[in-house]
Amino acid sequence: MPRGRGAHIVSLVFCNAGRAPISFSFRATGSTRRKVKSMSEGAPITADEELLCCIGPAFPDLLETDPARISALAAEMANGFTRLAGVHRAVSVFGSAQTHPTDPTYTLARGIAAELGRAGFDIITGGGPGVMEAANRGARDAGVLSVGLGIELPREQAFNPYLDLAVEFRHFFVRKVMFVRYAAAFVVFPGGFGTLDELFEALTLIQTGKIHHFPLILVGTDHWAGLDQWIRQRLAPAGMVAHHDLQLLVVTDDPTTVVRTVVAGYRQQPRSRVNSAADTTADE
Repeated sequence: MPRGRGAHIVSLVFCNAGRAPISFSFRATGSTRRKVKSMSEGAPITADEELLCCIGPAFPDLLETDPARISALAAEMANGFTRLAGVHRAVSVFGSAQTHPTDPTYTLARGIAAELGRAGFDIITGGGPGVMEAANRGARDAGVLSVGLGIELPREQAFNPYLDLAVEFRHFFVRKVMFVRYAAAFVVFPGGFGTLDELFEALTLIQTGKIHHFPLILVGTDHWAGLDQWIRQRLAPAGMVAHHDLQLLVVTDDPTTVVRTVVAGYRQQPRSRVNSAADTTADE
């Protein structure tokens, strides 16, 4: 996989042959991630909105288009698999898009991503600003592959300038598959609903045995203390989560703890068996 500094921006447009488009075209050029335009006034703006909400007689043009829609979803999934095929040892990093470069969290995210890079891990983010930019910047500092997985949104958002590989997705659930499939761990910094969504989805996958030995690390002890306490004091005593599930989260501020936790989890994953000899770097 090429590791050049120029980001490869992917744009996909799916149409239903012989009918009106079942989704919406978008374009990503230069530093602009997406420009989404509805087909007509009142039409859904994003592919996710069209998929999840636009059914029934109120949308006659979309009736009987599920076969084409399924084909489009399969093509989007296949495109993600193709573009990320060379990523085998990586960490997905999440956090707020609102974090300013002068914020200590930005500095910490950049530093931890760089340390993960020096331990041999590529860095995957949502490709946007804030913590995502900081982590991609840390990947650049360490000379490893810096990946951004963008998402079509109702508003414009730019890819950050520190990406070697940028892939655009139209559906959140397809993008979510990529975050997990190509990562050996999640490192989660303070963030909003999107960050919490990725966090709890990973927790559910681990708890239900869909993924194994997958480190889930929360960086920022002050920020995450309330959530950790709520899980321990409200969910666990009520039997809503098992007591052993409390061990699924690692809460820390220490970059060394993050790297060692990721390496330890990676070594237990099947993907590590091919090049396990390269895993000694973090122990030196």
